[in-house]
Amino acid sequence: MRNKYIESFEKAQLEGKNIPEFRAGDTLRVAVRIKEGDKTRVQNYEGLCIAIRGQGTGRTFIVRKIGANSVGVERIFPLYSESIESIEVLRRGRVRRAKLFYLRELKGKAARIKELRRK
Repeated sequence: MRNKYIESFEKAQLEGKNIPEFRAGDTLRVAVRIKEGDKTRVQNYEGLCIAIRGQGTGRTFIVRKIGANSVGVERIFPLYSESIESIEVLRRGRVRRAKLFYLRELKGKAARIKELRRK
């Protein structure tokens, strides 16, 4: 049982955001606002969503991309963070699990996810 004041505060935090529907296996482009000195810029982080966890304002998701020299880079984003400008779903993946941590051991073509075909 959560405190009713905390629940009302969290509800006010969640109202202003427009978050698309996505799940593990989807390819996302997350536009992140980065502050360098007194300037801010938006940088896109594109990769595969491998996990979503938490609830309410504490909800987070993990995006994994393959960087230079085939090195996997994972980043955890708070879903309702002020630094996230937008989230765009590029591809829907056809997976049978909620957490795709097994992709960490796979390389190349073995790490591909089939696209979900909707009718």
